[in-house]
Amino acid sequence: MNLDSAKKVFFLESRENLQRIEENLLTLLENAHDQEFINALFREVHTIKGSAGMFGYQDVTNFAHVFENLLDGVRNGEVGVSDQLVEVSLASHDYMKNLIDFAENEKAVPDEVVSEGEVLIERLKGFQSETENKEKQKAALINYESVESRKPQTSTADTSTGVENRYWHISLRFGENIFTTGLDPFSFIGYLKNIGTIVNVIPVTQQIPEFKDFNPEICYIGFELDFDADKGIDKVKIMDVFEFLTDDCTVIVLPPHSEVDHYCQMIADLPESAVQIGDILTQSGTLTKAELEEALELQSSKSTDDGENHPLLGEVMLKEKMIPETVMEAALEKQKENRAKEEQRKRSIRIDADKVDQLITLVGELVISGANIKQRIGQTDDTDLSEAVEQMARLVDDVRDSTMYIRMVPIGETFSTFKRTVHDLSRDMGKQVELVINGGDTELDKTLVEKIQDPLMHIVRNAVDHGIESPEERLAMGKKEKAVIRLNAFHESGSIVIEVSDDGKGLSRDRIYAKAVANGLVTSGQNVDDRTLWNMIMLPGFSTAEKVTDISGRGVGMDVVKKNIDSLRGVVDIESTEKQGTTIRIHLPLTLAIIDGFLVTVANQKYVFPLDMVLECTDVEFNQDDKEGGNFFTLRGEVLPYLSLGELFYGDNFKNIDKTNENRVFSHDDKNKIVIVEYARKRAGFVVDHLLGELQTVIKPLGKLFYNMHWISGATILGNGEVALIIDVPRLIEYVGNNVKLRGKK
Repeated sequence: MNLDSAKKVFFLESRENLQRIEENLLTLLENAHDQEFINALFREVHTIKGSAGMFGYQDVTNFAHVFENLLDGVRNGEVGVSDQLVEVSLASHDYMKNLIDFAENEKAVPDEVVSEGEVLIERLKGFQSETENKEKQKAALINYESVESRKPQTSTADTSTGVENRYWHISLRFGENIFTTGLDPFSFIGYLKNIGTIVNVIPVTQQIPEFKDFNPEICYIGFELDFDADKGIDKVKIMDVFEFLTDDCTVIVLPPHSEVDHYCQMIADLPESAVQIGDILTQSGTLTKAELEEALELQSSKSTDDGENHPLLGEVMLKEKMIPETVMEAALEKQKENRAKEEQRKRSIRIDADKVDQLITLVGELVISGANIKQRIGQTDDTDLSEAVEQMARLVDDVRDSTMYIRMVPIGETFSTFKRTVHDLSRDMGKQVELVINGGDTELDKTLVEKIQDPLMHIVRNAVDHGIESPEERLAMGKKEKAVIRLNAFHESGSIVIEVSDDGKGLSRDRIYAKAVANGLVTSGQNVDDRTLWNMIMLPGFSTAEKVTDISGRGVGMDVVKKNIDSLRGVVDIESTEKQGTTIRIHLPLTLAIIDGFLVTVANQKYVFPLDMVLECTDVEFNQDDKEGGNFFTLRGEVLPYLSLGELFYGDNFKNIDKTNENRVFSHDDKNKIVIVEYARKRAGFVVDHLLGELQTVIKPLGKLFYNMHWISGATILGNGEVALIIDVPRLIEYVGNNVKLRGKK
């Protein structure tokens, strides 16, 4: 990997780290007593610091170092978690993000940004005592420290809960680029002899790759040492030996007879990914190599009667009391974590999004070619060739489905970004709001996920600003002081549904109606149903806000939401109850590239319905009387609206089109072919001339020339080279709902 590629990976991974940092900070108050949660937060910042140092981004490294010190104090119990700490930590997260942006764009950090960082550093240091800050600067390379282990101790120390180790234990992990800095890892080990005696050294070789991947300029090895310090030597003096190591190195020092908990924590912090319990214990220094060999011999000698099965190594060591039970539990937990990481590493690879898009394009062409071959083979009598083509078609289907799944990503990552939005807005407005996320594992096409983020941001901001009352108002209304905004995602009828709901004041029918009258949208006294009225808030310039704020009130926002959702072939529905809350429901197609379709003809032209939206096809006989009350028919007791696509698309000319090679001219006096579709919980029927069956459809966008074709969402190429237009079902259903009146209903 060259330097440019490595930098791209650094920026990509740093943004992932920053996102996890932000998510953890937003829930830090609730997890203040979860040590592993605090450790994970610390490790994310430490990773950014070390990686930035490798590429020489010193501004990032220096600031991350101060931020890391604060988090180290939190995990050691020296700094308490509070609202103020969370706020300054979030500000630090934002500042690091800015620094990384400047680094990625290869721009110098402006003076005003540097000044902002200096102020922030002083705020971070304000949470720690001056004495502690000096110690942090001196021992900044320690990955694990506790209050007890930081106190000066000698080899005579002892505790009733300590591990039976009368020596200091030192874990050394050198950064892989330490050779390029001119440092010799073994010189640090040799220098230890000036202040004591090295009793035992265990090299850690887990990171050494196969020979074909070996790079002689990279340091792969680490060490576990037992060290007998001279009289008067304490932890600070031992750490002085490693003062000049780079930030991506790890040094862990445990005093003699350290608490069992200290060893457990060190096991959890080990950077290696060993999956053998013996390796984990020897790496942590809780088991010597000789003791491991002894345990393995005992395990071998304690075979069962059949001579095949041996007791577990951990059981043997516990039975022989070679290690404390709590240490074994920590090692087993580390083993479980390492195995999970190894499995994830084997399953996951990072692929450039452009390569995936190119693959999907090629698969689309393969689908079209396959359909062409299948159509041509249907004109022959070669049975063997037909079977071979059918098998190929099944494989093409599998390739298509697998390829489309590659681009599917969970929407939960997008949902999580709104936690910060809700946190900041509610704080600025003096409101108390909790964001609850459900269905975060629901998967959606990556292209849709990227395009839906801005509309969702508008909706969430409006919910906090317009929908949620102040704490005083909520208490006066008998509600809980803290409001709840819910983000939910799920699959429904071939689409994905995203709901944003709140338990706030709801929409005011009277205010919206008055605004609609003032804007000339309705006449005074006109009867308007709720759905029509709610949809008016998505019209350009329509706002009922009494005052303009930095957040909303200028009449922009919901119209942008509507426009963006329409561009994705989606539908927006609004439900609201005054004083109870509002739910905005967005229906989106699952994918934008390849779909299963149902082919029909209307006036000699072929059209495609997305198959996921098709409920059924049937013959229906319409009576002339029905037309007088509106276009509707009864299907198994359910009254449904319908439209003739021929009359809609071609108007009065439809009856004059020569369809001698087709079925028959549309007539209300005969049975007609009708396609029943459902989208956004609404159903309708569409009359067509012919039903031609299912097919795979590769959606091709329409050019600017066809921009005004409102009922068409795209086109596809059939196997014989013909072009079929794809019906825009969401828009058609919305049109039916607004224009086709059912008898006896408004």
